[in-house]
Amino acid sequence: MGVESKVFTYSDVSAHKTSDDCWVIINGKVYNVTSYLDEHPGGDEVILGQAGNDASQEFEDVGHGSAARLMLDEFYVGEVDSTTKVEVVDSPPVVAKDSGVKPEESTKFLHFLLSLGILGLALGVLLFNFSR
Repeated sequence: MGVESKVFTYSDVSAHKTSDDCWVIINGKVYNVTSYLDEHPGGDEVILGQAGNDASQEFEDVGHGSAARLMLDEFYVGEVDSTTKVEVVDSPPVVAKDSGVKPEESTKFLHFLLSLGILGLALGVLLFNFSR
């Protein structure tokens, strides 16, 4: 992150919600994640579902580790002015066009990957302790 930080309104960020121009807010910081969509392990539809919005809760709920948090620096574009937030009621989620994947399927897949990672870590610890 640079010394000088650009400040965006929530409205500024909400204009960037397509697969060709995708910004998200995570913990008060604005990230342009357009170039990362194809690389995201959970698929682009997970990010596109939060495009142009505050994705802090979803980012935290998935349990991203330190590597993912460090990776965010690469996509940082500025800060969000928290005083510009407008509460929207009954706003439908944005899903990638023609993705063929329902949001609940993505969540199940992410839970599967997280479980698999935890099992792998447990097995690694077990094998390490056994080899001593």
